[in-house]
Amino acid sequence: MNVSEFVRIALLATAWSVPTIAVAQEASLWSVYENTLKSAKYIDLTHAFEPVQPVWPGFANARFKPAVAGKDIEGYVKAGEEFTYDKHGFVASAYELTTDQYGTQLDPPSHWNPLGATISDLPATYAVRPLVVIDVSGKVQADEGYHLQVADIEAWEKQHGRIPEGSVVFVRSDWYKKWSDAARFNQKPFPGVGLDALKFLHLERKILFHGHEPLDTDTTPNLEGEHWLLHNDFTQAEGVANLDKVPEAGALVTIGFAKPLGGSGGYARYIAIAPADWTEGVSVTEAPGVPLSRQAAPLKRDENGVFRPTP
Repeated sequence: MNVSEFVRIALLATAWSVPTIAVAQEASLWSVYENTLKSAKYIDLTHAFEPVQPVWPGFANARFKPAVAGKDIEGYVKAGEEFTYDKHGFVASAYELTTDQYGTQLDPPSHWNPLGATISDLPATYAVRPLVVIDVSGKVQADEGYHLQVADIEAWEKQHGRIPEGSVVFVRSDWYKKWSDAARFNQKPFPGVGLDALKFLHLERKILFHGHEPLDTDTTPNLEGEHWLLHNDFTQAEGVANLDKVPEAGALVTIGFAKPLGGSGGYARYIAIAPADWTEGVSVTEAPGVPLSRQAAPLKRDENGVFRPTP
C-alpha cells in the first residue's frame, strides 16, 4: 500500500467516524442528566420502615437487632457474637421482617393471584415514569373516608391534559401525616381509591400503576379495588408519602424496590423528580451525596434496635 492510498483510506475512515461520534454524543443520556436532571429537585416519597409503625393488623411489626457471627473465625469472632465497631471494626444489623407488606411498598399480582407475576418478574422498565398527582386532600378533610372518583380524574385532566399512557398516578390525601399515629392510621374511615376510578385509569388511560397513602386500596369489606387490580395483573403502591410536596403534573418518579425471588411484595422507595424551579426538594448540586454528612453523635441502638445518633 503506497502513501497516497493510505491517506485516502485514513480520510475515508475519519469521514465515517465523525458522524458516528456526533450521533453517539447526540444519543447520550449524559446530556439529559447534565442539562436537566442535575438541576432538578428530588423529593423522597417514602417512609423509612422501622419496628414501631403502622402495619396491617393481621401482621406483626418488624424487629431490628444486631447481626451476629454465624460461625467462628479464629482469632476474630465466635459464633453468636455481636459485631462491634471497637472489636471488629464494623457493625451490621439483622431485620426480622414479618411480611413483605411493610411500610412504603409495591404490590405485585402474586400478592393475591396464584398465577400472578411476582416482584422479581417486574421489568426494569418500571424504573422511571411520568408522575401524575391527583389531589383529593381537601375532600378528605371534609370526609376522611373519601375515595377517588372518575370525576376527580376528569377534573385533573381538564386542568393538566390527558394522563400520559404508562405513567404512575399517585393519589394525594395527606393521610401520610398520620403515620406517627399507628392506631389511627389503619383505623376506618380512611381515604381510598374507588373501583371505577381504578378501572378508568388502567383500561382507559393505560397507566403503569397507581399509588395511595394508606395501606389499603379501599375500605370495602372485600377490598374490591385491590382484588380487581391484582387479579387483572396490575400492580399498586401503598404507604406513599410527601405528595403535598410534589407538582400535580410535569414531574417524573423513580421506582426502586427489593427483589426477593418470587416475592409477593416489595419494600419500595419512590422519589419524585420535579423541575428545577420547583420550591420543594433538593438538587444534585445542593445534595451531591459525596462525601455524606457525619452524624452529630456516635450511633447507638435505641430500645427498638434502631441506630440513632446518641450523645
